[in-house]
Amino acid sequence: MVIVFALLALTVLGVLVAANRYLWQRLFRDTTRGPGRARRAGALVIAGGWALAVGALVAERAGAPFWLQRTLAWPGFLWLALSIYLLLAVLAGEAVRPLLRRFLDRRADAAVAVPRRETVPATAPQADTGQAGTQQAGLPDSPAPASADIAVPAAPAGSLGSGEPSAGLSRRLLVSRVVGGAAAAAAVGTVGYGTYGVLRGPRVKRVTVPLAKLPRAAHGYRIAVVSDIHLGPILGRGFARTVVDTINSTQPDLIAVVGDLVDGSVKDLGPAAAPLARLRARHGSFFVTGNHEYFSGAAQWVAEVRRLGLHPLENARTEMPYFDLAGVNDLRGESEGQGPDFAKALDDRDPARACVLMAHQPVQIHQAVEYGVDLQLSGHTHGGQLWPGNFIAAEANPTVAGLERYGDTQLYVSRGAGAWGPPTRVGAPSDITVIELASKQA
Repeated sequence: MVIVFALLALTVLGVLVAANRYLWQRLFRDTTRGPGRARRAGALVIAGGWALAVGALVAERAGAPFWLQRTLAWPGFLWLALSIYLLLAVLAGEAVRPLLRRFLDRRADAAVAVPRRETVPATAPQADTGQAGTQQAGLPDSPAPASADIAVPAAPAGSLGSGEPSAGLSRRLLVSRVVGGAAAAAAVGTVGYGTYGVLRGPRVKRVTVPLAKLPRAAHGYRIAVVSDIHLGPILGRGFARTVVDTINSTQPDLIAVVGDLVDGSVKDLGPAAAPLARLRARHGSFFVTGNHEYFSGAAQWVAEVRRLGLHPLENARTEMPYFDLAGVNDLRGESEGQGPDFAKALDDRDPARACVLMAHQPVQIHQAVEYGVDLQLSGHTHGGQLWPGNFIAAEANPTVAGLERYGDTQLYVSRGAGAWGPPTRVGAPSDITVIELASKQA
């Protein structure tokens, strides 16, 4: 197992080194005339960016002093996102590069093909030797014009012998600079807009979910679903305040916080999570753990959210006025002997009542189906967060985002309110979802 892990680590490291060397070549080597400060600066930027990124990841996982985590997080995690889109943009530029070269070559060929007209002085008149001499020489009687327009072909490109780079080399440099500059601008713009979307706060999404067992009196019941807030070194108290205000503005009947609330300890992030005490819903706010709670001290966070007024559902169930609400621990809890226990949460319940289950990871849907759950609420995937991450997320999760049916059980997966790692989302905007339950008897 150790050998397999070592080989995998070496493979990943090799891919990263090759990818970053390729970036350096396209963005710095190919856009400059020769070795110099620009190439050295490019190498330092790429190497320094990855040093900050690795430092940010290690600091968070190792529980480094919070001031150090915050210092490394912004530049390190933003570099992670930027490097992804720099690589994608430069790869896309490979398709543009030959087209641009061809365009420039055609323009150059067209310029060479057009003749250049020069005014050349006529031959100086000879001395008058008489009519006979002129006729003997076969020259016309009329005097030659003072000058004549004579077409002279333009000199071929690169044949001027001036010591300047040839036209072909200049075009190659121009193409590299245009493509590299466009790639850098596209990557920076993409990451900038994606970061703005996260910091602005999640938008409200509304979804209607019909439940066959829901009584008519519960028709229109609203559950505000929020997941993956990820309070941490970047998203702090101000972001938590925005999330709380957005949830409260929907005036929900119930609030379901389905895991990954934090990335850090209660000591460091307790003040950031304090605004959760202002959550307001007619039938209360409920919480289940996500995998990141187990990186951050799950027991302490369960106690903290309870202190803030939320109701943790640790493999437990509560009877709401119109349906049963259950919650199971995250799969990550198995490493601490606190994994999900569906039997404890769902056994002995009245099967005639509708059941809504809070479970952080979508893969828990298969057990939910076995226990006759009507609706499972999940998060975890972030909708992929950074495109094309959604394709990777789809390989690991039955549903990446949205509502799907599995037998008689429906699964709703939120894209989440915050972001992990880079505070950036591309192709997967953050959301808080208001689930409106619909009774088929209405």
